[in-house]
Amino acid sequence: MISDNTKDITDDIIHRTTLAWLQERGVELADVAVLVHYLQHSYYPDITLDECQKHVEHVLTKREVQNAILTGIQLDKLAERNQIEEPLVSMLCQDDSLYGIDEVMATSILNLYGSIGMTNYGYIDRVKPHILGRLNNHENGQVHTFLDDMVGALASAAAARLSHNRKQTKDHQRQEMVIPRQDPRNHPPV
Repeated sequence: MISDNTKDITDDIIHRTTLAWLQERGVELADVAVLVHYLQHSYYPDITLDECQKHVEHVLTKREVQNAILTGIQLDKLAERNQIEEPLVSMLCQDDSLYGIDEVMATSILNLYGSIGMTNYGYIDRVKPHILGRLNNHENGQVHTFLDDMVGALASAAAARLSHNRKQTKDHQRQEMVIPRQDPRNHPPV
């Protein structure tokens, strides 16, 4: 049954809720920035955690990302409270290896930034560094079947965005060196 108490939901409410729910589940944006740095530091040794976090923040402004994160967190919470029927609740609470819907949802985030994001995600999901390892351990009885994949996808998308932006900047600088801008005042009218 649909409630008659629905609210007008704004983009700002959804964004703030996404940030709040991540934090409630123990995920800080700085944690995600560490993952971005982990993925990109060998390609861009000069990157900073601050730069990484700015890319995380930007990716989190995308509605598709917010929707995936909110849905994943809600499913994890419902599983913790045993408010999902069997056999699904057991599969979620055990993070069953043959249950791949969490990874499928993660691809909705990755698709925003192309194959680099997908490659990053495949690697980070297998290795589970930093906060991903903690989330995957299901500490304190919390279920993070979806959250670990959402955080990994968020970091992977932010790393892909960073890489794309760095390449664009480098290409632009090369172009500036090859074709110097000329002052239009020095050219006779055509």
